[in-house]
Amino acid sequence: MHLDVLDLREFYYRTQLGRAAQKSVRDKVVELWPASPSGMAGQTVAGFGFAVPLLRPYLPCARRVIGLMPAPQGVMPWPAGEPNVSVLCDETRWPLETGMVDRLVVLHGLEVSDHPDALLEECWRVLGPGGRALFIVPNRAGLWAPQETTPFGFGRPYTPGQLDAQARRAGFVPERQTAALYIPPSQRRFWLRSSEMWEGVGRRAAGVLAAGVLILEVSKQVHAPRRPGLGAAVRKPLSILEGSPKPVAGRV
Repeated sequence: MHLDVLDLREFYYRTQLGRAAQKSVRDKVVELWPASPSGMAGQTVAGFGFAVPLLRPYLPCARRVIGLMPAPQGVMPWPAGEPNVSVLCDETRWPLETGMVDRLVVLHGLEVSDHPDALLEECWRVLGPGGRALFIVPNRAGLWAPQETTPFGFGRPYTPGQLDAQARRAGFVPERQTAALYIPPSQRRFWLRSSEMWEGVGRRAAGVLAAGVLILEVSKQVHAPRRPGLGAAVRKPLSILEGSPKPVAGRV
């Protein structure tokens, strides 16, 4: 069941808890993929689901930024006050050429999808060889998944093993798995004021178990095709010498 884009916008841009959640996850994404001209120059960065809050740091340095929003969710113009880069699309048919994307972020997309395997196939299609993706999903063991007062309380929460296995089935190579969102899902002022402290403590001491979201970085590895018959053709490169007279001792 997809969330409504208006509810997502309300949470991330108009509530203190949503802004704190946005900062926590975005900081982790930028830690994994630094938003610098040296690292992102010439790169196409795309987001699917409601990933646009995480893409803003890449607007000044990436060649192209695209926000893909599935039809059941709805679409909104983004970024505010700048030329729009968001587009409404079918969940498993994106208006992108094969191999066009260098970096892909999926947030509020995989866990709410009715066709997760087909969605991952589309992620694979649009990524170029060596391209990387971040799949961000609710943590089954975390505090956020049971709370339906936030977007992370909807859809299918994951364990680290489940997320890893599903990505491998789709042909991706898992590279790194990490987590974010350690602040409790509460609107109380005390928790909101101490959000940065909780994030720091959670990363150092709590690890994945207490995190609100799991983040899996994967890559698309395409092996060079093997030409049939090539090995047999060169297996005995000196076979043409068979039958040649053997040298006789004492002769030059």
